[in-house]
Order: sequence, then structure tokens, then C-alpha cells
Amino acid sequence: MSTSVPSSRMTGIGRVLVIVYAVMALAATGRSFVQIVRRFDEAPLAYSLSAVAALVYILATLALVLARRRGWYTVAWVAIVFELTGVVIIGALSLLHPELFLHDTVWSLFGRGYLFIPLVLPVFGIWWLRTHRPAAAEGLVERAEVKA
Repeated sequence: MSTSVPSSRMTGIGRVLVIVYAVMALAATGRSFVQIVRRFDEAPLAYSLSAVAALVYILATLALVLARRRGWYTVAWVAIVFELTGVVIIGALSLLHPELFLHDTVWSLFGRGYLFIPLVLPVFGIWWLRTHRPAAAEGLVERAEVKA
């Protein structure tokens, strides 16, 4: 009698989380690319921050998919905490010093242009990482191998 252990952590909510991160990566990448190519001289800070956000979303998406491996789990944590920090700092600065952000970034006003998804998404990402540690999955595999 063999005990099977799911080969992927990306089921249910985890899969939805990865899909939302991928959509945000595509949206932020497209937005920053167009902004930088067409009007970079109008708002270099804002458009550069949009590009940074795009890179963070790409990295977070990749890291969440590969988070079962220890190194990628750490990368996912760093990317998502960086994302949350960026959203909070850029969001606060865009309210307190709007002259710095005459043009919106992905994280301006806490992600208002993206229905506040940039503010909520890292909270769900942190929750997901806390509840799906790679050590727990490795322990299940080891126990299944011992029983077999």
C-alpha cells in the first residue's frame, strides 16, 4: 500500500495566488514598458518605480511556483516583503508628497489604479508562505517513504 503525497503545492488558493501574481506581473510590465518608452522624461521616478514593481511581481511569481525548494522559498519571502514595503512607502509618499508622483506608479496611492490589489496581495502571499513551509512538505514525503 503506497501513500501518495501531492507533487505540487500549487492547488486551490495557492494556484489562485500565483495566477494573480502572474497577472500583476504582466500588467505592471506592460504599463512600465509603455511609460518608459513613450514618456520617461515626464516622470522618471514614477516610471522607474513601476518597472521595479514589475520585476518584483515577476520574481514573486517565479518564487511562489518554485517555493517548494528552500532557496526559492526564501526568495519568495524577500520579494513579497519587499513588495509590501514598497506599496506602503510609495503609497504613503504619494499621499504626503503628491508632487513626487505627478504620474501614477503601480504602487501609488496603495495601488488604487489596480483596485488596491497591490496592497492586499502581499498580505495573502505572506499568509500563504507562513502556512505552506517547505519543511512541512518534506516531512510529509519522508513519512510517506517510511510507511511504504
